[in-house]
Amino acid sequence: MLAQLTASTSLPKIPGPAHLLVLLPVGKSLPREVPHRELLAAVLKRRGMKIGELASAPVAANAADGCLIAWAMLDFSKAIFALQTQARKAVQLLLGEQPAGITIVVQGDATQRRQAAEAAVYAAWVNGAQLPLHKKKSDQRRPLRKIALYGFAVTKAFAILKAQAEGNLLCRTLTVLPPNELTPALYRKRVRVLAKQNSWQIKEFDLKALRKIGAGAFVAVAQGSHEEDAAIVHLSYKHPKAKQTVALVGKGICFDTGGHNLKPARHMHGMHEDMNGSAVVLGILLAATRLQLQVNIDCWLAIAQNHISPKAYKQNDIVTALNGTAIEIMHTDAEGRMVLADTLTLASRKNPDMMIDFATLTGSMHVALGNRYCGVLGNRDALLQKAVQAGRQSGERLCAFPMDDDYEAALDSRVADIKQCTLEGEADHILAALFLKRFLDHDVPWLHVDLCASRCEGGLGSVAGDVTGFGVSWGLRMLQPQ
Repeated sequence: MLAQLTASTSLPKIPGPAHLLVLLPVGKSLPREVPHRELLAAVLKRRGMKIGELASAPVAANAADGCLIAWAMLDFSKAIFALQTQARKAVQLLLGEQPAGITIVVQGDATQRRQAAEAAVYAAWVNGAQLPLHKKKSDQRRPLRKIALYGFAVTKAFAILKAQAEGNLLCRTLTVLPPNELTPALYRKRVRVLAKQNSWQIKEFDLKALRKIGAGAFVAVAQGSHEEDAAIVHLSYKHPKAKQTVALVGKGICFDTGGHNLKPARHMHGMHEDMNGSAVVLGILLAATRLQLQVNIDCWLAIAQNHISPKAYKQNDIVTALNGTAIEIMHTDAEGRMVLADTLTLASRKNPDMMIDFATLTGSMHVALGNRYCGVLGNRDALLQKAVQAGRQSGERLCAFPMDDDYEAALDSRVADIKQCTLEGEADHILAALFLKRFLDHDVPWLHVDLCASRCEGGLGSVAGDVTGFGVSWGLRMLQPQ
């Protein structure tokens, strides 16, 4: 549950609350009305800091009454991502004490106060909530309950950010669950509960149904599990005034061993997070529902596990996908593109106006970008430009990659219609997108987001945790009218 927000245009009384954050526009001098101005000046003098350094290194100190105060400057000439990072670092100085409530004071002109308020409140929401932790009750952190905002009082301005925060927290909550608590069966049970709570339509294509319709690419991956609990889950949100339908597709591999091409321990650790793409999709859907966006949304979750067993698919197998394409299996650890192939075909057959898939898909994208950007590829230049721009606006940054036809020769197979991947691994993020493109049932505008920033040690942008929820804010921005 998110902390309750109250807002006022006036300044809090001094001596004030137990945990106080003061956000100022970057400058060369301290405004006279800065709360605890003398204490801040003394702290800067003691540390040998110039005032402008508060933009990169917020400071905190205890007042005589015991109040913990943090001060930071925001440089509004910088990108949204930089503002989010500055605000998050300042908020964290207070959240480290696990307070029940914090007070935020924003200063500057009207536009600066609004930007500062939005960045700080959102950072407090997404970092003040409690994610699942398997610790003794005495060791679990206390969630933030209240946020008192001073200097900006238009609370309606926070509706989008609140929905976005709820979506981000749902995504991160699902992603951090251990694999024994999020098997495909348990995941599907959670999705059913979410569907009931939010009045989403739901249809589940279990393995029996998928075998019957010929979804051989998905079944090839799922057949390695002892439990036949994998499924493609279809959720629908409808709005009576919607003029377009968007399909969101998410990779939901609850655990990835690599199959017969078994991962070594250091690379298998953390593979319960390989379902993050599906969690991003659910986070976007929840946020859009909270805001009652005037768009129809079809969500498709490819929920399975990639296990090793006598029944598991193997190298040199040839499997036939739902759209009739014969696939030569080259590497069993390239399972994500297999489950997505049939899921994309199902999704595209509904004739959406736009499709976006999300997946923790390739190591090569991580090599290309690290874990601070995500990569995006697509079949429309204008849509790619819109995606990159939405990344700048949301603070979840995307880098567009090429998908030219001459790359496709690497996927030519002598024994099937297409290779699943190559063994060399060169440009695999591009080849994976080209592979997925083959399974669109028609030429629908489509984006593929490779989520190499789903985990970033030390946090990213507004989020302080290692699991970032990257994609929810960006996806919500893509769905809103521009």
